[in-house]
Amino acid sequence: MTKTGFQIAIDGPSSSGKSTVAKQLAQELNYIYLDTGAMYRALTLAALQAQVSADDIEGLKSLLANISIDFAKAENGLGQKVFLNGQDVSQKIRQDRVSQAVSAYSARKEVRQDMVARQRRFAESGRGVIMDGRDIGTVVLPDAQVKIFLTASAQERARRRYAENQAKGYSKTSLAELQADIERRDAYDSNREESPLRQASDAILLDSSDLTLAEVESLILAEIKKKLG
Repeated sequence: MTKTGFQIAIDGPSSSGKSTVAKQLAQELNYIYLDTGAMYRALTLAALQAQVSADDIEGLKSLLANISIDFAKAENGLGQKVFLNGQDVSQKIRQDRVSQAVSAYSARKEVRQDMVARQRRFAESGRGVIMDGRDIGTVVLPDAQVKIFLTASAQERARRRYAENQAKGYSKTSLAELQADIERRDAYDSNREESPLRQASDAILLDSSDLTLAEVESLILAEIKKKLG
């Protein structure tokens, strides 16, 4: 652990509920929350806007050196707004074109090194912190006291993403297309060379396919309290 703050790492595949439960836990524990996936999405949006491809390493380096990614607490108290170079992009980073491209950009070593450095600086505040992503327990916060690997079936994750898209107007992609995209992304993230998606050896595996959000939160909170003593 970097300083004295209690660290909680929640990893897992796309749409497994990581961000939702992390936001709830952060509010309940009064911890800092960081949605690391939003950082990769913000970078992807910036690259798409600047027409920098995932294969353009020099272009990505230049982009990374000149963008700021910041967060502010959402008005409802849950989660965060995401700002790219001072502009609120909380909705834009959830658009289809970003969702379909983010894995390719996230797989680049230069991108991951930059983002991991930003995330570790965030954790150095000394306060309790909760981060969710795909490599938090294995790379970003390897000494976190609580590590959770949260997963669910591809079918259930697609259903959840579809319901969220319908409720928030993020996308009109069909349920079948979402499931295919989730399965494709699972394979890509698990097999990429740089920081692949995998369960840390000391992480607790939690399958949320048949669990409610409240049940998932309760199970993780029990583990946190056990470690806190």
